[in-house]
Amino acid sequence: SVTRSSITEPPAMAQLEQRINALLDSDAAATLAGIRRGIEKESLRITTDGTLAQTPHPAALGSALTHPYITTDYSEALLEFITPPSTELHKPLEFLEQPHRYVYSHIGDEVLWVNSMPCMIRNDDDVPVAQYGSSNVGRMKSVYREGLGHRYGRKMQTIAGIHYNFSYPEEFWKLNQVLEGENGPLQDYISRRYFDLTRNFQRYSWLLVYLFGASPALCKSFLAGREHQLDTFDHTLFKPKATSLRMSDLGYQNNAQSSLAISYNNLDEYVATLTHAIKTPEPAYEQIGVKVGDDYRQLNANILQIENEYYSSIRPKRTTNKGERPTTALQQRGVEYIEIRALDLNPFEPVGINQQEIRFLDLFATYCLLRESPQLEKCDLHASKENLRKVVYEGRNTAIELCNWGKSVSLKDWASEKLTQMQPIAELFDRTHGGTNYSDALARQQEKVDNPDTTPSARILDKLESRQQSFFQFAMDQALAHRDHFLSRQRCDETNQRLEQLAEHSLTEQRHWEDAETQSFEDYLADYFRD
Repeated sequence: SVTRSSITEPPAMAQLEQRINALLDSDAAATLAGIRRGIEKESLRITTDGTLAQTPHPAALGSALTHPYITTDYSEALLEFITPPSTELHKPLEFLEQPHRYVYSHIGDEVLWVNSMPCMIRNDDDVPVAQYGSSNVGRMKSVYREGLGHRYGRKMQTIAGIHYNFSYPEEFWKLNQVLEGENGPLQDYISRRYFDLTRNFQRYSWLLVYLFGASPALCKSFLAGREHQLDTFDHTLFKPKATSLRMSDLGYQNNAQSSLAISYNNLDEYVATLTHAIKTPEPAYEQIGVKVGDDYRQLNANILQIENEYYSSIRPKRTTNKGERPTTALQQRGVEYIEIRALDLNPFEPVGINQQEIRFLDLFATYCLLRESPQLEKCDLHASKENLRKVVYEGRNTAIELCNWGKSVSLKDWASEKLTQMQPIAELFDRTHGGTNYSDALARQQEKVDNPDTTPSARILDKLESRQQSFFQFAMDQALAHRDHFLSRQRCDETNQRLEQLAEHSLTEQRHWEDAETQSFEDYLADYFRD
């Protein structure tokens, strides 16, 4: 029988053109104005000598458990800034500026690290695990992180990134459903189409990594005692043509997860395969132990403790209620938005991302939605992983051959083809917002394909070479420059007051949760994981 990997890419362009033309001919431009965007941005707190801060999450920032905009991720020192979703293009970046300024006025002489790959970390034990108080919800968050530390090492959890949350408005979906002559419940249609988008994202995410990858080098301390195949200079590890070592096997990879086959073919399969991983014991994790004495080492000894442990470059999501599992929310209410997780922090931008990148992400996601999206077979997943690996380690050699449905094609040719196919989508977005900003953002990406030296990864290595700097020195310089940027900007008194009130309210809310707790932690976990 003919396998997927031995045939050429399906003739999907007719469908793509048909869908774009139908949208151009209808009132789609108006509906696209309702797209909601949100950003989650991580940054390590560090000391002035460039090591990880050992101080607790500052009380002036509020409760990391209940604050809506300022929280922590894996480590007590890994801040996470969350913007509320907005339909206004400029709002997420404008919003991000404010909590950064606020944080800088409350962390003394500490600095926010601006690179995805971490600062100088000598030992795993130097990474403090985030604490969320004594409520069951808070304890579960901390125990989950303890488990990640035992499973992957704590250093691995200090890698930072930007997550881009994106959703189309209901009017857009209704219009598409009518244009395609689809019947049935709208939410079922929406979920199915988001999974179409997600599968194509996995096929083409190598393009985002090439265009926006900004981690071609890292501090040698990160891999101390581990084997690797990176080049060395000074205290720096790098690859001359690398784009995003954050997305490599140096990051979130392990043997148990590599055997997982999470299906993105539809919502039911996605939930079923994730649930299976959460319920399947893993011998290596059983050896760690779950509860040793009075201390929990992990939530359970299964392949995944919870859904979020599955490290994927994109996730279909649904807002959860307190104590609700993500898969339960998805199954009961369908996909609400997607979370794009393949983005490095851009160390040349104070908040790690700029408006041009956001516009291109809109185009890229919409391209993935509109073109045909066949089911992902195992051979497709293997090809996608191999394409990503090549681009991660040697992407700025744009002559490298990638696998396009079993056919070899150079990165440069394939990237140019994708960007050309996005042009009518850019015109659609420009019609929505006025001007030519989307077409300009697209043209800027083509420049990066034509000239790899203009990519963020190339610019970083050029700085290291021209200044004869280590990665650490470069990153420290950028962090100090961005600190000056935030400290020199006048803080809005009204915003400052609001953030102070939110911090106070979040601490009160955490105490309320703790005081109201009546259930034992063991019973809470049993209820949480009960079918």
